[in-house]
Amino acid sequence: MSRSLTALVRDLSSQAPEGLDLTNGLHLEMATGAADALLDAAASHDELKILERQLFEADQAAPLLIHLAAKLAGSKSLVTRLRDPAHLSVIFAMYKEHNRILEPEAHPHGEDFLRRKAAQLEWLFEGTEHIDWRIFAVDDGCPEGSGQIAQQILQQSGPELRAEVLFLEEAIRQEVPVTRPLEQTSDSQKGGSIQLGMWHAAQRNDPGHVVLFTDADLSTHLGQAGLLMYPILAEGADAAIGSRRETTSVAIKKGKRDVRGKLFIYLWKRLLPALDRVVDTQCGFKAFRADVARTIVVDALEKKFAFDIELLLRTELARPGSIVKVPIAWIDSEAASTTTDLEPYLPMLQSIVGFYRHYLTANPESDTFAAFIEGLDEESWHRLVDSIPAEIAEADPAQFGDHAPVTVADLRSVLPEARG
Repeated sequence: MSRSLTALVRDLSSQAPEGLDLTNGLHLEMATGAADALLDAAASHDELKILERQLFEADQAAPLLIHLAAKLAGSKSLVTRLRDPAHLSVIFAMYKEHNRILEPEAHPHGEDFLRRKAAQLEWLFEGTEHIDWRIFAVDDGCPEGSGQIAQQILQQSGPELRAEVLFLEEAIRQEVPVTRPLEQTSDSQKGGSIQLGMWHAAQRNDPGHVVLFTDADLSTHLGQAGLLMYPILAEGADAAIGSRRETTSVAIKKGKRDVRGKLFIYLWKRLLPALDRVVDTQCGFKAFRADVARTIVVDALEKKFAFDIELLLRTELARPGSIVKVPIAWIDSEAASTTTDLEPYLPMLQSIVGFYRHYLTANPESDTFAAFIEGLDEESWHRLVDSIPAEIAEADPAQFGDHAPVTVADLRSVLPEARG
């Protein structure tokens, strides 16, 4: 890495805040400003990659803002390499997002996420007239009218805010094929809306069309979209998925969600060996070639929170090895999360048992774990979470696919009253 880039990083680090709040407009401006400075100073994309590795290897941790800026700079650098016409469609679902969609001045949890997502994409694609983009916000049957609020924001902002609002309820009523077998919006938990948005966006036959879905909140800066677009458009991948569990990932999670997530990963890997290379299935930052997206959402079994895994499984089974993992920066936005209280891990695992039985050939080990998961109820699941074996809690999830050091018998031993 050049001395000038090293000096710049030192200077930017001295100006960076101690923490990083992606709902803070000033922090967002500082992050993109630092990314532009790094991009201007770097001699090549390879030098940015070297910088990224060195930031992780440094004895004294760099500020979180600098790590994010390095990801953003790398993303924008890759976008400049895309010479052919391209189009990016960004989809996210909204359920009880009536507070976070507001400006911070209007509500303590306000993130103004619709306008800020658009601003992040404008920053990423500035100066690239051959790349177009559009946002699709999908109301998942929100009882608080998130979709209507989004429409009001679009009316106030005018056509320069390139976004569209879709309503799952309306699509079900119109019997749009991708919504089957949903009868009402309460049958969906995010999955039905994301699939609707992907299907709707993928109807466009734009050259170089990539369909990306993300979360409604600002946990993942959309300026990183170039990191997913490039493997698809330039390297032939069918899907590129953000991961919070790679060597150079930046992931800030709160509470015991990380350990709980390890248990979830360990169990689903016992069922879906086809996805052995994937670790972080639930990161809300995944992109697909539009023709692939159009195919995998049709006749999908899952309309709730495990929908990501089914889409990945269908992609992998159609063309093995076509999914690329991309380390990203992800900062937890838990203040008004609509999923924290739901704790959907057990229902997701039980849906994954359905994927295993529907898509894959049965094997004895998977059958044993499938039966164990089917026999869990919420009480036994919580007891299991409170007693996660050290071989899982302290291990690297990337190794979970190699073998099963913790057996079903081991798990049953902490659940004397568990059913099944």
